[in-house]
Amino acid sequence: MTERKTFAPSRRRVIKSIGVLAAGVTAPAVLMGRSALAAYPDRPVKIVVANTPGGPSDLVGRVVAAALQESTGKTFIIENRGGAGGNIGMGYVAHSEPDGYTYLLATSAFSVNVGLYNHLPFDPMKDFVAVSELAGVPNIFVVRKESPAKSMKQFVDIAGKSPDKYNVSVPPIGTTPQLQATLLKVRANLPKLEEVVFKGGGDALQALLTSTVQIASNSLGPASPHIRAGTIRGLALCADERWPDFPDMPTMAEAGFKDFVFATDMALLAPAKTPPDHVKWLEAATLKVLSSPQMKEKLFKAGFLVRPKGGAAAWTRMTKEMTTFKTIIDTAHITKL
Repeated sequence: MTERKTFAPSRRRVIKSIGVLAAGVTAPAVLMGRSALAAYPDRPVKIVVANTPGGPSDLVGRVVAAALQESTGKTFIIENRGGAGGNIGMGYVAHSEPDGYTYLLATSAFSVNVGLYNHLPFDPMKDFVAVSELAGVPNIFVVRKESPAKSMKQFVDIAGKSPDKYNVSVPPIGTTPQLQATLLKVRANLPKLEEVVFKGGGDALQALLTSTVQIASNSLGPASPHIRAGTIRGLALCADERWPDFPDMPTMAEAGFKDFVFATDMALLAPAKTPPDHVKWLEAATLKVLSSPQMKEKLFKAGFLVRPKGGAAAWTRMTKEMTTFKTIIDTAHITKL
């Protein structure tokens, strides 16, 4: 009888075989992971604007979303969720699924509300992570072309003599245009200048255009085309210097109101637990479109200054403004909500 010999596989062969098997199992998984990352986003990305259509944040949001869609080939949509000074939209995003498909277009109201509201539906320091800066625009006081007031001084004099006949339209409570209107009442001694609050900057401007109010405290962006058309007149710009497209319009400091600088600044934020790779992807894509000369020119003509800065710079500005606006609120004795 012939003796059969059995051979036990060597340790080296076993290890090699296991390695081959493992490679066969893990390689597709790795490739799938890379493929999934490369495919992001594979469905529409929603950018929530916490204001009604027509205001500065809505205008910037739609321009940026269109540019991102053209640049990346992905789908971006704008969803307006106005109300409660922006808190409804901000709270909605804060508690959204952090999967990289819902972002917030935050305005200065994000920083203002920290000092204005006793309770917020979100934690500003824990519930968000910054993606990038977008743009900024100085605020302005405007009247209809038929108004007898040709300057801030004239408006203050006229409104002071007939306080019951003058109202000012403002966006939601807590926005910088609303805060500056309140501060104007204090600094110009116009306690009876009634603030008529609207859901968004577009609505507040429309109230002036339809003569519902006599003056509007708004952002330069949505007001610019109406100023160029001659339907409204800018009394003063709440900025450090004059705007290049309106060189004859004085600043509030030149009109006799020092330290009266207000702006509407915008940034993209994501829910705090959004995958970092997704946040970085959108940050890079956004900075790319914002850095193009065409985008800068387009937004500048609409009254906005582009700020192509990353998430770190955006978060530094916003957290600093939380302290700044709280000081303004306390100084003006604005009642907390």
